[in-house]
Amino acid sequence: MSKNALITGGTSGIGKYIALELAKQGFNIVLNYRNMKDDTLDLKKEIESNNVKCLLIKADVSKFDECKQMVDETIKELESIDVLINNAGITKDTLLMRMKEEDFREVIDINLVGTFNMTKNVVPYMMKKRSGKIINVSSVVGVVGNAGQSNYAASKAGIIGFTKSLAKELSSRNILVNAIAPGFIETKMTDVLSDNVKENILNQIPLKRMGTPQEIANLVEFLVSDKNSYITGQVINIDGGMVM
Repeated sequence: MSKNALITGGTSGIGKYIALELAKQGFNIVLNYRNMKDDTLDLKKEIESNNVKCLLIKADVSKFDECKQMVDETIKELESIDVLINNAGITKDTLLMRMKEEDFREVIDINLVGTFNMTKNVVPYMMKKRSGKIINVSSVVGVVGNAGQSNYAASKAGIIGFTKSLAKELSSRNILVNAIAPGFIETKMTDVLSDNVKENILNQIPLKRMGTPQEIANLVEFLVSDKNSYITGQVINIDGGMVM
């Protein structure tokens, strides 16, 4: 019997690679989008080439009712949610002195409140089945902070506290909850950085390179697979040794 994975922010970047990796492992995939793009439909086809189903559902994770609607639609179509990946996230970087209130609030609403909204709506179905895996995508910035990212760091640190608390609440129902904390990963977000900034970043990484989205997907695949039955409440840094 195939399993079902709901991945927020799964139409691009790290989320896209997670979706494709889980599809290869036989998971049906549910992705949310805010604006439909041609490459979103191409991704759906690529996922379905693995002989699995792919649902695309319009939803803004910062809106509780839209998250509920997405979960309800998933249950109606697929009957269960075995894996939840809270990956949707944005950045609005600037120093605190220049940061607008709406820039702080929007990052918190999507990154942290969005994680709550999705989890709150999915967990009852996992509890009923007495099984499930939840992966919350945090960041090394949530562990050590970063100048110019106080909003992002606060949201990602919040995800860590949320993960640990939830792992304690849900362990009796055999639901495992973990967070991953990527470092600098090769995505569109890092492509725009100048060579000078990239060089400074690489000097902070013992492995002297950025990570790849596939390396993140490989970690997630292990954590949600049957190979993992005893890891919960953990924050796993995947950062080339940047934070030790």
